[in-house]
Amino acid sequence: MRNKRTAATLVRLLEHARYEVLPTASTEDKVLAHVPRDLVVTVTASPSKGMEATLDLAERLAGHGYDVVPHLAARMVSGRAELTEVVERLRGKGVSRVFVPGGDAEAVGDYPDALALLEDLKELGSPFSHVGITGYPESHPTIHDDLTVQSMWDKRRYATHIVSNLTFDPALVRDWVHRLRARGVTMPLLLGIPGPVERTKLLGMATKIGVGESTRFLAKNKGLFARLAAPGGFTGESFLEKCAPALGEDGALVEGLHVFTFNQVAETEAWRTGLLERLQS
Repeated sequence: MRNKRTAATLVRLLEHARYEVLPTASTEDKVLAHVPRDLVVTVTASPSKGMEATLDLAERLAGHGYDVVPHLAARMVSGRAELTEVVERLRGKGVSRVFVPGGDAEAVGDYPDALALLEDLKELGSPFSHVGITGYPESHPTIHDDLTVQSMWDKRRYATHIVSNLTFDPALVRDWVHRLRARGVTMPLLLGIPGPVERTKLLGMATKIGVGESTRFLAKNKGLFARLAAPGGFTGESFLEKCAPALGEDGALVEGLHVFTFNQVAETEAWRTGLLERLQS
């Protein structure tokens, strides 16, 4: 039996969830059919599809009334001229939020990492009111843990919040949040979790989308993939309940969830609303 404080923390996080989607031909229809307009939707950047797929879907979802967050993968942007065009295009559609990862692609121009693009966004007048950066509770496949924390410290002047990548270990989440706050990183945090997903559908999506950020991360972390896909190996409810004490601490500044849907949008929203109903009953 969960206590009232844990339940209250879970309700707060679930009510402030946002959904990450991949830019495929069917994504727009799935979002329109299943995602309430009061939920934020983020659109990943895939090197195999290019930035245009991300921007196009973000614009269309914004036109439908969603608060949308396109991923501006730094290594996929050639330089300030292209960045200026992207900014003008998005602001023209009322987009006020972006997420800036480095991205998995080889750099096509002037931005070898997220920090370089963030610096240019500031030079362009900080055109977005919300700017997210990536955090890594688990070890990054190619970057030392100390460097990932240092990177967040370096980017703190340019970003407004941190979005954590996937992890399935509540103890790691607790320790990582404590390390961030002890280091003096005070940006609010969105905890990244996977939505409900079937192994066959996830594999099919990975093949279809190519090297999108979410599926690429799983490909690099096969142990995590196995735990996510195994029957009974992971449930979001159990994970969140174990994380709740740390996420509800004073000073943790964990504002909500970033849900990796892998385009299982209907299933993810049914899971979220079902859990909310059980918690509030």
